[in-house]
Amino acid sequence: MMDAIWQAVWLTLKLASITTLILLLLGTPVAWWLATTRSWLKGPVNAVVALPLVLPPVVIGFYLLVLMGPKGPVGQLTESLGWGLLPFSFAGLVVGSVFYSLPFVVQPLGNAFEALGRAPLEAAATLRASPLDTFFNVVLPLCKPAYLTAAVMGFAHTVGEFGIVLMLGGNLPGQTRVLSVHIYDLVEALEYTQAHWLAGGLMVFAFAILLGLQRLQAPKAP
Repeated sequence: MMDAIWQAVWLTLKLASITTLILLLLGTPVAWWLATTRSWLKGPVNAVVALPLVLPPVVIGFYLLVLMGPKGPVGQLTESLGWGLLPFSFAGLVVGSVFYSLPFVVQPLGNAFEALGRAPLEAAATLRASPLDTFFNVVLPLCKPAYLTAAVMGFAHTVGEFGIVLMLGGNLPGQTRVLSVHIYDLVEALEYTQAHWLAGGLMVFAFAILLGLQRLQAPKAP
């Protein structure tokens, strides 16, 4: 039983780490574009990014399952490339987790980019810095707290996922059975003591994450 628990814990941490890394790489250009564009597409793209905040996870998981299934366009593409089908695999969990946790990374970064304003960028331009140099040497250092918030929130939100991972990954030990699904299994098996320990651990983890973020974001006394 302990082997199954540690297996679920390891798989959860692996999923959350990979998802967070992808979210930071993918969320940065999306957040930058949303913060700087005046295109009419900003509203629709913003709405798509925020969908996981209002839609039930099972709904998102269902449509991702359809898209990545054997009759879906994504599923047909992955099969034609020789990658097989993504549902009920770890890769499928990563795809679902990235989409579901996207607003928890894009929104903090977008808010930071908007608050930054144009002045630092214009100052860097007067020094003939390239856009890439400006981003890495000006924007990133000034927005470091937002990146920390985005990374922590993306990681924590992925750890707590249930509906999407169960819909896309099922319950395969060592492959798709993450911690939240394992707790569900324990409850179904009436193993309440172990379920209490794992659920309580997740509650402590979530509380520590939120408390730590509040302290990091609190204004420092002069």
